[in-house]
Amino acid sequence: MTFTFFLTLFFLPFSLFHHASAAEAEIRSLLEFKKGIKIDPSSRIFSTWVFPSDPTANLSACPTTFHGVSCDPATSAVTAIALDRLGLVGELKFTTLVPLMYLQNLTLSGNSLTGRLVPAVGLITSLQAIDLSGNRFYGPIPARLNTLWALHYLNLSNNNFSGWFPPGISNLQQLKALDLHSNQLQGDLQEFISELRNVEHLDLSGNAFYGSMEMSAENISSLANTVQYVNLSGNGLRGGFWGSDAMMLFRNLRVLDLSDNGILGELPDFGQLPNLQVLQLRSNQLSGSVPEGLLQGAVPLLELDLSSNGLSGSVPNINSTTLDVVNISSNLLSGLLPPSSGNCRVVDLSRNMLSDDISVLMSWNAKSEILDLSSNNLTGSMPNLTQFQRLTLLSIRNNSLEGTLPSTLGSYPKISKVDLSSNKLDGPIPRTFFTSTTLSNLNLSGNHLTGSIPLEGSQTSELLVLPSVPPMESLDLSGNSLTGGLTPDIGNFVRLKLLNLANNHFSGELPKELSKLSGLEYIDLSHNSFNSHIPDGLSSSLEYFNVSHNNLSGDIPENLRHFPSSSFMPGNSFINVPGGWPSRNHVPDNIDGPRHHSSRSSIRVAIIVACVGAVAMIAFVLLAYHRARLQDFRVRSGFCGQTAGRDVKLGRLSGPSLFGFHSSTEPPPTSLSFSNDHLLTSNSRSLPGQMESGTEIVENVASEGVAIGVASTKSQEDIHPTTSGRRSSPGSPIASSPSFIDTIEQPVTLDVYSPDRLAGELFFLDASLAFSAEELSRAPAEVLGRSSHGTLYKATLDNGHMLTVKWLRVGLVKHKKEFAKEVKKIGSVRHQNVVPLRAYYWGPREQERLILADYIQGDSLALHLYETTPRRYSTLQFNQRLKVAVDVARCLMFLHDRGIPHGNLKPTNILLEGMDYSVRLTDYGLHRLMTPTGIAEQILNLGALGYRAPELASTAKPVPSFKADVYAFGVILMELLTRRSAGDIISGQSGAVDLTDWVRLCDQEGRGMDCIDRDIASGEEHSKAMDDMLAISLRCILPVNERPNIKQVLEDLCSVSV
Repeated sequence: MTFTFFLTLFFLPFSLFHHASAAEAEIRSLLEFKKGIKIDPSSRIFSTWVFPSDPTANLSACPTTFHGVSCDPATSAVTAIALDRLGLVGELKFTTLVPLMYLQNLTLSGNSLTGRLVPAVGLITSLQAIDLSGNRFYGPIPARLNTLWALHYLNLSNNNFSGWFPPGISNLQQLKALDLHSNQLQGDLQEFISELRNVEHLDLSGNAFYGSMEMSAENISSLANTVQYVNLSGNGLRGGFWGSDAMMLFRNLRVLDLSDNGILGELPDFGQLPNLQVLQLRSNQLSGSVPEGLLQGAVPLLELDLSSNGLSGSVPNINSTTLDVVNISSNLLSGLLPPSSGNCRVVDLSRNMLSDDISVLMSWNAKSEILDLSSNNLTGSMPNLTQFQRLTLLSIRNNSLEGTLPSTLGSYPKISKVDLSSNKLDGPIPRTFFTSTTLSNLNLSGNHLTGSIPLEGSQTSELLVLPSVPPMESLDLSGNSLTGGLTPDIGNFVRLKLLNLANNHFSGELPKELSKLSGLEYIDLSHNSFNSHIPDGLSSSLEYFNVSHNNLSGDIPENLRHFPSSSFMPGNSFINVPGGWPSRNHVPDNIDGPRHHSSRSSIRVAIIVACVGAVAMIAFVLLAYHRARLQDFRVRSGFCGQTAGRDVKLGRLSGPSLFGFHSSTEPPPTSLSFSNDHLLTSNSRSLPGQMESGTEIVENVASEGVAIGVASTKSQEDIHPTTSGRRSSPGSPIASSPSFIDTIEQPVTLDVYSPDRLAGELFFLDASLAFSAEELSRAPAEVLGRSSHGTLYKATLDNGHMLTVKWLRVGLVKHKKEFAKEVKKIGSVRHQNVVPLRAYYWGPREQERLILADYIQGDSLALHLYETTPRRYSTLQFNQRLKVAVDVARCLMFLHDRGIPHGNLKPTNILLEGMDYSVRLTDYGLHRLMTPTGIAEQILNLGALGYRAPELASTAKPVPSFKADVYAFGVILMELLTRRSAGDIISGQSGAVDLTDWVRLCDQEGRGMDCIDRDIASGEEHSKAMDDMLAISLRCILPVNERPNIKQVLEDLCSVSV
């Protein structure tokens, strides 16, 4: 006993010294970790994470003064670091935490921290929870993370982690929650899921995982037995659902979200999931009918979202007692409305083809808060729905409702939005809409309403219940038959941001109280009979202003003079702008009389300049051709302008040449070069590595500016342009330019000589396709043309499969990490009318960036519209043109629903395949792969061709947008109707204008049918449908704030009957 006591006393100082040293090492480790933090807005870290200044301080104690640091009370070792949502900025070095050998919890979520997650983190084997979500960490996830056997919570979501998730996650037997959503991770879903053990919460959404959901019970059982939450939305999943043998294993599953993928087929029987509460399958490619059990209580669902699919059939009766939210919008459902809505709080059946009397709503449950039945075929009079006292949103727009509006619609105590636009409603507007204490958005446009706006007394009566300020923020009553004046009571609605009273029969003076609407951003009073002057002091926040087609007079207030003349004219003959109109880029109103003579002269000058430029370009092409003839340059020299026969490769290349092309020794027979002209655009660019002495590319501008380029050894006389595909108006001084040319093409080969030396990487975006870079490089290829993105070839693989290979231009492509992320996003798009990307190649040199897609056997819409004699195709009939328009709109809606603007929409990127002219859309989203310079060039090209939205022209750094796509689509609608190219300058009585202004002018003058293509306007059979389609095209080119979205455009097109 004495000896033991002596040994204890002897070793005690050493033990205490070791513990003090370990504690001091942890403090120093934390201080090293702190050095990576550069910004600490609250100063909680900078002010508390400091080394003790007192030399007598106990360094063995827990650093409790360090904000967010916790320790084990027994050992004083650091066990947790919690720095969530402190606004921290910096680049962290995780290696500094390795000395914290007892660290269990590391949570840094909700900051702006960056850095790599290094393998050394795997040395902290005590870690049980890691939460780095909501930061900017990047790089691959280290495989050593899978050695943290005690880990039960891992959240790396909302960062920039990329690459494949490393194998070995099956080691983490304690892992209960895995959240990797919103990164750039990829991998085969089946392989990944088969490794998971005992996980209860799984979120892989917003990544690039691929593969099929059709997994066997054996591969999925280890996950299925425990998982309660599964979110795989926003990936690249394909195929159908897992089978019934696997489905029955998910006994504990409560939430399943597979939205925004490419899942096919019919919905399975979810009745085998007894605990499923949330099922979200929106934006897939599902077909078939809606299983009755989902709406009738076979599954205890709380929320069901099947929107944006291809479901058909009728809507089953909703009698589930648990279902709270039902969204089956944007499908192909038909038949009647369900006779009841169960206990649902939210019902969205919009954008289908349901046909029923709206009175069915009388039997729906009073618990409804949101009802959206817009864009169907509903009829009847709006019933007096007194039971909906909880209603906050009611939308039944774009149907065929008739009759008067019941006053109860504005009296619901919680109503905030009512949209009954585009129906056939008549009668007066109920006053309750303007006395409501909650209604902020009212849209009754496009009906047959009569009477005046009941604004009088909207604030002077019912003082006990009305708020001091009416809540109305958006009021749209346009397109009705309303009369009377705009009373001073409008000044009470000071929260208004949008006021649209266009196309009515209002008269009288504009009240000065409009100046009280200080937050007003949009006001349209056009096409009425207002008189007197425009009041001073209107909102400085105005972004859109239109009072044209009225009888206003006097000076335009100074703060409104920056708006274009189209905001005030036509109409308002006695209105005046002191000092004249400011200089702006818009089509002059020479349509209104001789006062705009100077603007007509400006157009003439522009035409003369354009003609001179065209002559100069032709001279340049002839000179270039002459130089090529003098040098006796041959095609087999390659596009790089190097010695004939030099080997060039797709992968690692021998010598300095790039991707060479070698001609056959025997010249082939003549072939038409406009085959597949849809892959060409007007920007001619040098191919990678092309030298001045290289092959000259003979170019010709097609109907919409399509550049046709081929290597040719024929003389200039051998190239015979056909008659122009462009049609100019009578008397036009503009000569039509030739569209298509016959040439001699030399077959070319993507040649490689030593496969073992390939150095680039070929990445597949679709598991259904497999080949090597060597096979691609030796595939016979045909030059199809060039665009602002690069050069395009058709390559035929050994197995006969044909691809288009786009060689992207040097200097316009993003860095590899960003490029890979974006191309995977584009590559995940799968739709029957969209040409999918299949793979991409990233070579060791900057010039070697290629993207690969399917080759489509079909010609472009441009060819079908503008091809002249000799024609290969018969003229498109009106019903065929309408079908093309609807198909393109569906494609755009599909892309927009996935957050991808097309960005380069024009007829050359719309292919018509097969005898039924099925639409296939190409070149979508490529701006996402480009640098700002590349994007600017693409948009500049669109501007030259006539498809660029006006708002992009006035922006320093333009970026493609959904509304810009709608503008381009509107121009294409005009081309379909008129068979005139967007770039045409058309002459007429009002001078020379472009296509959009000409169509707008014809419409304003009441002669819309004059601009319709004679081939389809010869009879009266479809005149109403043509008028409707023309009106839709004009709405598409409205100012951006007034322009509809593509869903509204598609709905309108689908309502055109032929």
